[in-house]
Amino acid sequence: MSVEIARINDRDTWNQALRLLPHAHILQTWEWGEFKQQTTGWNPIRIAYQRDGQIVAMASIGVRSIGPLNVMYVPKGPVLDTHDRALASEVVEHLQRVAQRYRALWLKIDPDVVAATGLPALVGQEAVAPDDPTLTEIRNPDGTWLMNQLRDRRWRFSGDQVQFRNTIQIDLLRAPEAIMAAMNQSTRRKIRIAEKAGVTVRVGTPADLPLLYDLYQITGERDEFLTRPRAYYEKAWSAFMSAGLALPLIAELDGHAIAHVILFHFAKTCWYFYGASSNEGRDAMPNYLLQWHAMQWARAQGYAVYDMWGAPDVFDESDRLWGVYNFKRGFRGQVTRHIGAWDYAPYAPLYTAYIELMPRVRAWLRGRTPANNSAKENQES
Repeated sequence: MSVEIARINDRDTWNQALRLLPHAHILQTWEWGEFKQQTTGWNPIRIAYQRDGQIVAMASIGVRSIGPLNVMYVPKGPVLDTHDRALASEVVEHLQRVAQRYRALWLKIDPDVVAATGLPALVGQEAVAPDDPTLTEIRNPDGTWLMNQLRDRRWRFSGDQVQFRNTIQIDLLRAPEAIMAAMNQSTRRKIRIAEKAGVTVRVGTPADLPLLYDLYQITGERDEFLTRPRAYYEKAWSAFMSAGLALPLIAELDGHAIAHVILFHFAKTCWYFYGASSNEGRDAMPNYLLQWHAMQWARAQGYAVYDMWGAPDVFDESDRLWGVYNFKRGFRGQVTRHIGAWDYAPYAPLYTAYIELMPRVRAWLRGRTPANNSAKENQES
């Protein structure tokens, strides 16, 4: 191999090196590995791939035991430059050996590598939004190559897509006026409605954690999705806020909190990870104003991309994210479709048996009974 393998056991060393790599993602940070270990028992293994003394790829791998075997997951990783195809091949080959060494039932990767931008050609962009050029499909040759490599090595496209495959991204390198002008007329109008109604937006603090959860729970009850216990979210939000990697924005009307967003941010990207609203003041359109403030904050901090974190797998009304997509697409970001999650199974018969039992096994791993979770709950699993 042309790369050397090293374990990293220091937070600052890990995050500093990760921040410099292409496709760096918040779910590969030191903090995310620690959080998942403390809350759900995924023990992190942090691997760096070095070339001439320089880190060129990284993979934070979560490991959990199922009897004598293990399951392994690399959320939004491995992180590497997919233009360097020799490097990508070596990293994939090494991860296969890691899976074999740990007697893995499966090892799942989900690199933040783009398969294509725009809508799938079969959807027909003209019918969906004829005046939006960002919806025209453009395939990414690096993403196509990596998917072919994985197929050739007998990786399987996973039926368990833990994170969102698709999202909408806003280019923050433009002037604020250009970002606003690109939005559709209805979205701009709703931002103005919120401003005229007297909605204000402030930055949240750790003292707001109970409020943030209360609004989130109200949203879950209204929109009929499961939420985890209060301690889970407060631990996540407080840990990332303390590390300088998360920021809550709270919308208020007449002194009362009516909505919030919680932004996670790292390297070049700011993600809209969580959002919630009360049952009051919804006609004041606070969610639209919050998104606009979030984009402005992220741009002022030097982030290049605002990721709205989640778009449909199937771009029609049958998809569970269609309602969320209708809200997000009004901001006129780029529809971005990633290659998704892929599983490597050293023991194919066991993997097949697992697939048949997967709904119950997943419920056990997550400590809950099987249910149809909402997008906002699934996004941080």
